Amino acid sequence: MMALGLVRSGLVVVFVVGLLHFAASDVAAGGLFPTAFRLERAALPRAPGGRIKVDELVSRDRSRHGRLLRSSVSAVSDGSGGGGVVDFPVEGSGDPSTFGLYYTTVKLGNPAKEFYVQIDTGSDILWVTCASCSGCPTSSGLGITLESFDPSKSSTSSAISCSDKKCGLSSQTSEAVCSNSQCGYTFQYGDGSGTSGYYVSDTLYFSSVMTDESISNSSTSVVFGCSNSQSGDLTKPDRAVDGIFGFGQNGMSVISQLSSQGVAPKVFSHCLKGTDNGGGILVLGHIVEPGITYTPLVQSQPHYNLNLLSIAVNGKTLSIDSSVFSTSSNQGTIVDSGTTLTYLADKAYDPFVNAIIAAVPQSVSSVVSKGTQCFVTASSADDVFPSVVLNFEGSASMNIKPGDYLLQRGSVNGEIVYCIGWQKNEGSGITILGDLVLKDKVFVYDLEAQRIGWASYDCSLPVNVSSSSPAGRNEFVNTGQMNTNTAPSRPNLIQLGVLAFAVNLIVTGISRL
Repeated sequence: MMALGLVRSGLVVVFVVGLLHFAASDVAAGGLFPTAFRLERAALPRAPGGRIKVDELVSRDRSRHGRLLRSSVSAVSDGSGGGGVVDFPVEGSGDPSTFGLYYTTVKLGNPAKEFYVQIDTGSDILWVTCASCSGCPTSSGLGITLESFDPSKSSTSSAISCSDKKCGLSSQTSEAVCSNSQCGYTFQYGDGSGTSGYYVSDTLYFSSVMTDESISNSSTSVVFGCSNSQSGDLTKPDRAVDGIFGFGQNGMSVISQLSSQGVAPKVFSHCLKGTDNGGGILVLGHIVEPGITYTPLVQSQPHYNLNLLSIAVNGKTLSIDSSVFSTSSNQGTIVDSGTTLTYLADKAYDPFVNAIIAAVPQSVSSVVSKGTQCFVTASSADDVFPSVVLNFEGSASMNIKPGDYLLQRGSVNGEIVYCIGWQKNEGSGITILGDLVLKDKVFVYDLEAQRIGWASYDCSLPVNVSSSSPAGRNEFVNTGQMNTNTAPSRPNLIQLGVLAFAVNLIVTGISRL
């Protein structure tokens, strides 16, 4: 067992380079190796004044929701196992005025080739654009050079056949998914976009810190998708990347594949910094902090579903029938770090907003702007707005501060305008907890124990991370970031690993013991 301390710095104007490493003791004990990825943030276009309109965020979120709730994929069988800690340094912010997309880089094939891929907890597979892809973007507004993967040029690449147990084809899979004996996949998203292709097995490379403090490359074989067709929003060049890095709980996900090989534990955690500077932590491993509250995952669901039982405002439980939150094919509560705002089930929204209005002092002006409930006050949000508690199965309560459900939208005559940031999921029974709620909290997705936990936390501080259980002794510090104001290049991961090790030596003294 090990623990890893992580440190995060401030906002990166355009892109961020993140470094990571493991405890050498784990490498020696189980042949495990640390992994280095670079995660970068790309900002959405902003209106004059630098702010992003809420309706633009809602439009983007709803497109994602269509992808979350309507996509399907064939997958390999599930695995289990333990392993070391994999660290993905995070940049970005839950503040809509600084909202961005998040992606990292992976090196695949032999010879190795680097790809920019979006981090996505709402899907399962890692896929990259394949050579000769139809409809795939050839340029990106993110300032990166798009690449494509050509299996014929990799000496370690092999296609996954339909008869291979890794294919995981079910009786519900259409014949079109299995073409020419190749195991294929098709995503058809609710926003009209889609991608299809076939699975390949090839080498995924990692940057390693060895027991003798040397830096070397390690690698493992993974199954991922080779996309030969894309449509809809996936073809737009403004925010195009080379693919998507799925962090779902299905057997095809990187989490499952690496854990089954003993490379990483079957658990991941994040802590999203909620200030304007943003940033945060994303690791494969347990973030270990006192007071983490756990609730069980709803079984047999494709996403991270929790049993929300009730909502309380100022200590009073709202009069919402409990059936509104029950999980079925068209309703339930999903935790999704890829959604910016938070969306309440249609029948829960009005009772929530009415309770907030009733709890606000009469000195606070109440106005409706473009259908959104807003308030005008000279006081701070914590002084005049009520607390909210979400109650989940297992007596697990999530404390929601005013800043977790309000958006500051400017000022009038020296007074601050606050608007309800939670949106009504019109005509839907789905509740989606996005970044507005998830920020400033540790979240642990314990897939081995089938539970999710959380605790309020200052995500700019270091955290302890364990690869096996929520406890540990050895602690390491990793700043995990480099700042740059230029478009990203594709540096050698060995060079990044050397720099990570050097930074570690300098800052170990500030480790939290």
